[in-house]
Order: sequence, then structure tokens, then C-alpha cells
Amino acid sequence: MERALERVIEHLSRARSVLFVTGAGISAESGVPTYRGIGGLYNGKTTEGGVPIEVALSGSMFRRKPELTWKHLHEIEQACRGATFNRAHEVLALMEGCFERCWVLTQNVDGFHKAAGSKNVIDIHGDIHDLRCTRCEFTERVKDYAHLAPCPSCPQCGSVVRPEVVLFEELLPPEKVAVMERELTRGFDLVFSIGTSSLFPYITGPVLEAAGRQRPTVEINPGRTELSDVVDVQLQMGAVAACEALWAARDKWKRG
Repeated sequence: MERALERVIEHLSRARSVLFVTGAGISAESGVPTYRGIGGLYNGKTTEGGVPIEVALSGSMFRRKPELTWKHLHEIEQACRGATFNRAHEVLALMEGCFERCWVLTQNVDGFHKAAGSKNVIDIHGDIHDLRCTRCEFTERVKDYAHLAPCPSCPQCGSVVRPEVVLFEELLPPEKVAVMERELTRGFDLVFSIGTSSLFPYITGPVLEAAGRQRPTVEINPGRTELSDVVDVQLQMGAVAACEALWAARDKWKRG
């Protein structure tokens, strides 16, 4: 493991631009379950009503029975309530000031990267704390869902409100896809995959593309994924421990 860390430090010392692709594993040490769906809880199981979670949390179900989708959104949010960013999120935010370009592409909806101080964040699946009306222009930022009705309605027009997240079957937000594509087109000297199960093509894509361009790639994950045999270096450890180790060695790689 020590040799693997040294190799990552060498890559960091040469990089002027870095991309961190993060998944549920980076928030696991904050107490957020690494479950399926919007940050998850069910891990492939059906809900108590016998409906697969992918169906309960789908765009079509929300249109037909928003109260059912909201039931599970409330359960998910409550399971995460009180959690906050951890040292791994903090380190990535600190690293933003160490390179000419540094971005985070995350599939998480917990908002921890921005809360920890990262400014260049593409939260491709949205943020569970941002709400919007399904009809009018009403939006609201909430700390948690404790004050929300079981199926909240808009205070302006009375229509159903929803979190600004990507439900199953829904397309990714065009404006965030545009930012992602713009930055990926510019390219990165070094790409990290941290705590992702590497299931979505737009999450694995940046790593595979960097590998194809012969740019160094690093995976930080206590387990193995489909990317483990593709990356240059795999740190088989938790996100907090790995990020702490890299930050502790910043004198060896930090520019300026």
C-alpha cells in the first residue's frame, strides 16, 4: 500500500489539472448508507409495498403517485439526517486550491462536497436539499425534510413539490451535462475514482477516457470494481484514510 501511495503522490506532483469522480463510498464514513436509489437504503430489495425501489423512485411513478415516491424520499432523507461532510470531502475542497484546474464529478445527492467548500462541483444527480415546484418557478433550499408534509405542495400554486434530483427513468440535467462535457473535452492530467461502484457509464467514462489517453488514473475503494483492472493505481482503502494520507504528503506534490 505504501508503494501505491507513493505512485499516487508522483502523479499528483506532475498534474496541473485533476478530476475527482465520487460515489456513495466517500460519504459512507459520514454515516450515509451506500444504498441503491437516491443515496439508497434498499440495496436491490423491494419496498414494504412490494414495489421495486427503482419503480417507487421513478419519474413515471412520481407523475402517477407522487405520494408513494415521496414516502420513500422521506425514508431516505431521514436515514441520512444529521450526517455531514467528512475529512475526505474537506481534503478534496482543499485540493481545489492546489491545481490550475480541479473538479469534482459526483453521483451523490447529499450536497457534502459543496458544504465542505468545493466550488467546482458537478452534482450530476442533483441535490436532495433543493426543492422545486413541478408547475411554477418556486424553489426552496431546505436543511432536512422534518418540516415537510408527506407529499409537500407548493406554497405559491399548490402543485406538488419535488427534490431537484434525477429519479429513475429521468434524463440527466442538460446544463450539468454541458459543464461535464466541457471540462472532459479540455481533459485532465489525472483522474480519480473515489468510492464509486462504477455502474453508470458517465461515471466510468472519464476514467476510461483518461486511461485511453494514457493519462494516469487512480481508484480509491476498499473493494474491487470494474475499474480496478483498468486504473494505474488502486488504493484499496477507505476514502477518508486515503485522502488524509495524500494530504499529509502534500509537501511532496503541492505546486506553488
